[in-house]
Formats: sequence, C-alpha cells, structure tokens
Amino acid sequence: MNRLVMHILRELPKHGLKLLLTLLVGCFFAATLVRVAPGFGVDEEQLDIRLSTQSVESIRNSQAAKESLPAFYADFATRLLHGDLGTSRTLQQPVKQLISDRLPETLKSVSLALIFGWTLGISLAMISVAARSRAADAFFSFSCGVLLCIPAALWALLFLLARAPERLILGLIVFPKVYNFSRNLLLRGANDLHVLSAHARGLSTVRILAWHIFPPAAPQLLAVLGISVSITLAAAVPVEALCDLPGIGQLAWKAALGRDLYLLTTLSILVTAMTLLANSVCELLGSMFHARPA
Repeated sequence: MNRLVMHILRELPKHGLKLLLTLLVGCFFAATLVRVAPGFGVDEEQLDIRLSTQSVESIRNSQAAKESLPAFYADFATRLLHGDLGTSRTLQQPVKQLISDRLPETLKSVSLALIFGWTLGISLAMISVAARSRAADAFFSFSCGVLLCIPAALWALLFLLARAPERLILGLIVFPKVYNFSRNLLLRGANDLHVLSAHARGLSTVRILAWHIFPPAAPQLLAVLGISVSITLAAAVPVEALCDLPGIGQLAWKAALGRDLYLLTTLSILVTAMTLLANSVCELLGSMFHARPA
C-alpha cells in the first residue's frame, strides 16, 4: 500500500506540469487561430447600409486595436490572474457566468454517455468473448461498424425527428468504440496460455474474466476511458447545438459563429483541462496496476 502511495506522489508533479504547459500552449494557439480567422471582428454594425465608409472603417479599426493579439494576451493573462475571464462580445455577459450556468448540463450529458456507452460496450464484449459464438460476434461487430459510420450531427437530426432522448446520442457515439477495443483486448487475453489452462481445470467463465482477463487489461481499458472523455466532449458541440441543449457545446458553437475571442479561448482552456485531467487520472490509475507488488 505504501508503495502505491509513493508512486502516486512521484507521478503527480509530472502530470501537473504537463497539464499546465499544455493549457498555456493551447490558450496561445486557440486565441491565435480565432484572431486570424477570416471574418474576425465583423459584426452587424458594419453591415448597416446607413453608415458611411468612414464610419465602418472607424468601427473596424477600433475593434482591431481593442482585440489585437498582443493586447489580448496581456489583458487575458491579467484578468485570469484575478479570476476574471472577461465578457462575451456576442452574448454581452460575463464568461464566468456563462460557463457556470452551462457546464453542469454538459457534465451531466457526458457522465450519462460514459456510463451508458461503457456499460453497454463492456457487457457486449464480455458476452462476445464468453459465448465464443461467431454469429453473435459478427452481429455485434457489424452493428458497431454501422454506428461508427453515422456522424454526431446526423444522430442529432434523427433523434430530433424521432423525439427521442437527446442525451442517449453521446452514449451511442461512445459505445461502438468501447466495444471494438474492449472486445479485441479481452479476446486476446482469453487466448493466453494461463487462461486456457484455467478453462481446462474447470474454472467458471465469470471467475476467469474477473481474475485472469480483466486485471491485465485494466491499464489499456483505462487509457481508452480517458480518450472516450475527449470524444464525448467533441461530439457534444454538434449534438447540443442541433438539439438545443444549453451546455458548453452549444456555447462553443455560438462563440465560433460570432468569433468571440474571450469566450472561445476560455472554452478551449476548459475543454483541454477536462480532457487532460481525465487522461491523467486514467493514466495514473493504470500505472498503479504496473506498480502493484506481485
């Protein structure tokens, strides 16, 4: 037990430093890409036909001076140190308030999707490996292949037409990826010599799965769990935008349409932090299996 605790304490600074550096680099590139994107700084005022050319040019120059990259970086860093994330240019509300209102909705959707997708994926993978039926394995693999071909936006449209619960969409996006990886991983473990020997000695299938197949596969499964968090967050953008779910995915869509620099940069940092945190936790848990004494 002490060995595991010492291992965690040694790994925490490395993961914390990696998280911090990635956030800084991600913030820099996110702001740069938004700032140099075509159409940045154009708003409805500039499209008013009643304004003269000089007025439109004055508005454009004032916005360019206000949101130039050096000025933005300095202002954003200063605000961040004081806990101020700025104000959304398109929604005219504090960014912190927008995120605090919408983040719980996305966290709820992502949590339910991961629970649903992983429960269904692992269950079908276990059935496929335990049954050793080619027909069942072919059916599950074909079904997952079909699901993988359907983009998140099309899922959202289909669920809207069917008036089905929109939160299931993210689970259906995660499920086939979980099934394919876990099925291949468990099948490879089921063909190991010590597992075949356990079958020959008459051990039950449940006991073999629990004690001889799952523990060696745990680090790889945890790695996929971390990746599935980023997949779910990415899919939440079109799903929430099309299904009108008030989460950060919908907020990111609105910010992208309006070239809202403060809001987009903050959302990029938030999603990057959530992804890195999930990956770091899963990596740390997976390393515990390797560090566990024999």
